[in-house]
Amino acid sequence: MAKKKTVSKNDIISLYMDYVLEHDQNPKTVFAFAKTNNFEEAQFYEFFSSFEAIEKGVFEAFFTNSINALNNSEDYQNFDARNKLLSFYYTFFENLTANRSYVNFSLNRHKHGLKGLKILSGLKVHFTTYVSELGIQMLDLKQEQFDKFQQRSLKESAWFQLLVTMKFWLDDTSPSFEKTDIFIEKSVNTTFDVLDIAPLKSVIDLGKFLFKEKMNMN
Repeated sequence: MAKKKTVSKNDIISLYMDYVLEHDQNPKTVFAFAKTNNFEEAQFYEFFSSFEAIEKGVFEAFFTNSINALNNSEDYQNFDARNKLLSFYYTFFENLTANRSYVNFSLNRHKHGLKGLKILSGLKVHFTTYVSELGIQMLDLKQEQFDKFQQRSLKESAWFQLLVTMKFWLDDTSPSFEKTDIFIEKSVNTTFDVLDIAPLKSVIDLGKFLFKEKMNMN
């Protein structure tokens, strides 16, 4: 009998992603999944409680890998909040694009829209925490209750923006998903311009872009 191999958390994630893409479904059981890949079933439960937990872990890994790559960049450390968030978006969507077949499979088989997906709950926690730590300037009214409301609103709106961008990327058919890059730049810049109470040029520019894309898709 072949000796069972030792697997890491990332190994299990990779094996799971390969399996669902090859079979178009989850493994029947954890036991069968472990046996097929020659590792002990107990090792699975060291990291995950279920296949749904792996699905959540995949998107958390996309986030973690993106942040680790950014933190290794000296330039990123010196960026302001706007450029840090832009850098995150570009890096995160590079990770999604590298795994587009899996992301398509995972998200498209759920019928209730991105916002309600349990598999994105871990990503939401990581991302909204990241946004709250960027030091984005908000109105300072010296009222704790209002400050908490602003922070909560910032995190929820940032999460909604990420979901909208993911949906745009899923539907994007342009070469190298270049329209998604344009959408990222316009939407992130618009958000910061609104926060800075800047002129409405970026808002109008984003509106024109979305209107043009909508007309082209009809």
